[in-house]
Amino acid sequence: MSVNEEPLMAVSRGRVVVIIPTYNERDNLSPIVERIRAATPAADILVVDDASPDGTGQLADELAAGEAKIHVMHRDAKEGLGAAYLAGFGWALRHGYDVMVEMDADGSHRPEELPLLLAAVEDGADLVIGSRWVQGGTVQDWPRSREVLSRGGNTYARLMLGTHLRDATGGYRAFRASALEKIGLTGIDSRGYSFQIEMALRAVRAGLTVVEVPITFAERERGSSKMSGHIVAEAMWKVTRWGLGGKRGRPSHDDS
Repeated sequence: MSVNEEPLMAVSRGRVVVIIPTYNERDNLSPIVERIRAATPAADILVVDDASPDGTGQLADELAAGEAKIHVMHRDAKEGLGAAYLAGFGWALRHGYDVMVEMDADGSHRPEELPLLLAAVEDGADLVIGSRWVQGGTVQDWPRSREVLSRGGNTYARLMLGTHLRDATGGYRAFRASALEKIGLTGIDSRGYSFQIEMALRAVRAGLTVVEVPITFAERERGSSKMSGHIVAEAMWKVTRWGLGGKRGRPSHDDS
């Protein structure tokens, strides 16, 4: 589903980099890298590690040493998903990539579905969101309570912000570099769900073409989730502020 109803025009995808933020994902990193390489051999991979104490960063370095298309960014501390992605986006823009993909390290985002997102980019989308809640999307191994929370949060965001997005919190995404340059990366301090919502909102309010494609979201098999009550509360608070503010432009630094 496109937020912009104008017909899409086919464009080249160009150079693609998959950005994977990590914190204590040593058991998951090698399998996800292998799956990305198999699904999209032409794409580069950037691992953004927030000083994982379990050795994820060292493992990433070992993988990069044997593969020119794998890159590693080491950050000094755990500062949240949003900060990691912003650092990765900045690196990718400086290195001339045309498409930046967000993907979790834990396997919940299937690399085998990445070609679907990239196809939508080639069809002219500025931002593609892998959606659990459009027709054809699904989740696996979730308790009913978590599904209700996610669906309810997305419904609240859609109504408060006046967008048509069914899965504004979804973290499996592909941005065109031109989209990131237009919406800007400054003044964003959101984390978790609120980061994803803010980036989607900025894209919509900038008049960009935002498309949702159905994906299958699978619960992680190894390691522990980084989700917390604080992250959920932050998202709800910021959505309320952005919605009640009713600004037509992008969320400002004061709104973040």
